[in-house]
Amino acid sequence: MNRRRAALITACVAGTLALTAGTASADNEVGGGQRQPPSSSTNANADGQDLGVSAAVTINTDNNAKGPSAGPLAPVSDWKPPACWYAPTYSPAEFKKIEEHNWSLESTGYQWDAEQRSKYAEGKPYKDFNKAKAGKGFWWTSDVNRSFPPGWDSCNKDTFWVDTGKTPPVPADQAAATPLDLAHIAYGFVHVPDTKVTLAPSGPTKVNLPTWAWLDKADFKPVSVTATLANYHISSTVTATPQSLKLEPGTADAELSPSSGVCPFVNGAIGTPYETGDANKTPPCGVTYLRASGSNGPFSLKATITWKITWTGTGVPGGKLPDGSFGTTQDVTVDEIQAINR
Repeated sequence: MNRRRAALITACVAGTLALTAGTASADNEVGGGQRQPPSSSTNANADGQDLGVSAAVTINTDNNAKGPSAGPLAPVSDWKPPACWYAPTYSPAEFKKIEEHNWSLESTGYQWDAEQRSKYAEGKPYKDFNKAKAGKGFWWTSDVNRSFPPGWDSCNKDTFWVDTGKTPPVPADQAAATPLDLAHIAYGFVHVPDTKVTLAPSGPTKVNLPTWAWLDKADFKPVSVTATLANYHISSTVTATPQSLKLEPGTADAELSPSSGVCPFVNGAIGTPYETGDANKTPPCGVTYLRASGSNGPFSLKATITWKITWTGTGVPGGKLPDGSFGTTQDVTVDEIQAINR
């Protein structure tokens, strides 16, 4: 049986010291995951008494995109943010308090509790939760992203002690709370705005007439997330900056402008708003449908924005992380132009 300790992943509220824990919200999902991992730790007992458990990694999403239409980035490469990671979580006193509380519940069985007492309290190998080393290191646990994405349980080491300044015994392919690791963790919490584009002329689109597409400049600006490891006094900030918009018309019977369907951001905006008299002009960003959508229903126009991802961290210059993307679809009805015979 592997002991799972999900350290509390919390959002830092600006101007306060309050830490909150609970179910996943729109700001703590990786890839839009929905399920919740089982948690074997808590910060209070049944009577509401604080057990002194401190959060290992805090996540500040104040500068994230907000609202129900905001969504998580999908890396454009095979790279993924870590679903779990290791971090220094408890002092000896904190770990002793929560372990003894768990044992008092007798919910994990006599055999398991006896093995844990032997390991952490009775000198095989740790004695009295390493209280003699208080201030000289931390108990490390595996933290998980609370959206419970696939792979959340890949960190499977029991809680272990690491002396200050020593390298934690963490597998090379898993995160261990360095500034770069914190940047990777923060990446998984970045949310960006919806990509619904404005289309014109208004109303149903007409066959063979250009449809202009653009995005509101005010809605698309850099967003950022900061991950902080208070026990080690380090943090990293990930910033996502919009780079380009890709249009996919939902049918092969369409022509895109530009022909690649990729519209760059220019001076913080995508495309040019349509004005009266532009009907026969070629839009800098848009689509021309060559046939009507007909009885099968509207075409699904997909708009995907690519975001450039950079990071900075405590004591390090940072750099680039894999680009991310976020896209949505919207229905477009295309009608035939009605000719009038006189």
